[in-house]
Amino acid sequence: MNAYNELMKKIKSKKAAIVVMGLGYVGLPIALEFSKKGFDVTGFDTNRHRIETLKKKRSYINDISSEEVREIFRKHRFTATTDEKTLCSADVIIVCVPTPLRKIKEPDMRYIVKASKSLRGWIRPGQLIIIESTTYPGTTRDIILPELKKSGHELDEDFFLAFSPERIDPGNEKYGFTNIPKVVGGLTEKSTKLSEALYGAVVKKVVGVSSAEVAETSKLLENTFRIVNIGLINEFAMLCDKLNIDVWEVIRAAGTKPFGFMSFYPGPGIGGHCIPADPMYLSWKARTVGFRTEMIDLAAEINRMIPRYIVRRAERLLKKQGKRLKGSRVLVIGVTYKKDVNDLRESPALDIIEGFQKKKAKVEYHDPYISYLDIPGIRLRSRNLSSGLLKGQDLVLIATDHAGLNYRMIARDAKFIFDARNVFENKKIKGKNIVKL
Repeated sequence: MNAYNELMKKIKSKKAAIVVMGLGYVGLPIALEFSKKGFDVTGFDTNRHRIETLKKKRSYINDISSEEVREIFRKHRFTATTDEKTLCSADVIIVCVPTPLRKIKEPDMRYIVKASKSLRGWIRPGQLIIIESTTYPGTTRDIILPELKKSGHELDEDFFLAFSPERIDPGNEKYGFTNIPKVVGGLTEKSTKLSEALYGAVVKKVVGVSSAEVAETSKLLENTFRIVNIGLINEFAMLCDKLNIDVWEVIRAAGTKPFGFMSFYPGPGIGGHCIPADPMYLSWKARTVGFRTEMIDLAAEINRMIPRYIVRRAERLLKKQGKRLKGSRVLVIGVTYKKDVNDLRESPALDIIEGFQKKKAKVEYHDPYISYLDIPGIRLRSRNLSSGLLKGQDLVLIATDHAGLNYRMIARDAKFIFDARNVFENKKIKGKNIVKL
């Protein structure tokens, strides 16, 4: 039996051993879902703290409970290790390593290159390797494949290689790994078919495409669509402020149109790994072929300036009350990049705090998910949210609208609130001390 047929048989019978490489917000949920469906899964990560936490049967991700981790270990379908030798024992390797941006807004491929070299060292005949890490078009073919071929093994004869963009949305209670359609694109037809069979065992709908490049680019289009529309609505919000028009009411009115319009909402900036970074991969790749993505670049610039706009707007709001931002007590509520997650990646709240500090404001913060901040330029501990704390502030900024916060207490006790998330209107809480973005 050839390598393709043997591996397909293992996948369909759920006897294929799976290694998930990288156990962050993408990798850990994927590993656990395959385990739940009856596959033997090993989670591999170079972060010893993550592995030690999992071995203690505890979770470090909000979307996954420690009980889920304990249950998977009880069923003996999941193990976790820092030993990369485990790659050799896998029939399927799913790569979920980080792909951040450099400060100059170019792709940082260190983790992908390191992962490729690790795979090259342990690859054996009969393996399927799937890349889930978001990256620019051509990465799978131009970076990963050449590295794997250095092992002496051949694509479609010894191993199979595909790309499947991750679509994990931290904090989303409606859509998870199993009920979000999965796009897969192999470097060969056999690689695509094996990937379709694998994900089809866990995910409700699998969408096969003609190439890895199509799969890579589809992910970038998804988040480019979002960054452009968020940039548009953020610019629109600044315009409405100048025109003294309620942008939230405008959006509600436009949203009544049953076709040709999709509601996006302004906020204090964009965060997380996907939206700030993914379109920049596409912008960088475009420049390498002599094309300039003007709309993407402009939207990214507008979104990057929003935290500065928030600080300037807060300064104007305080000035109307006869106060200077310098020396004022400012409480930032919520520092994670989105509600109900413990993820600080690219969070605009951090830029806002830094902006307040540069203006010599006395900044504090509260976030139930982040007990302290110890990053370049910011060293703060989360304050307990209390009536006394609120009453002592000149300005309270809602930067992240975590669900479990006592917004009625905030509205009652804060002297002045700048609501950058429109959370009070959404909760039907009114107050003359509340100003919306």
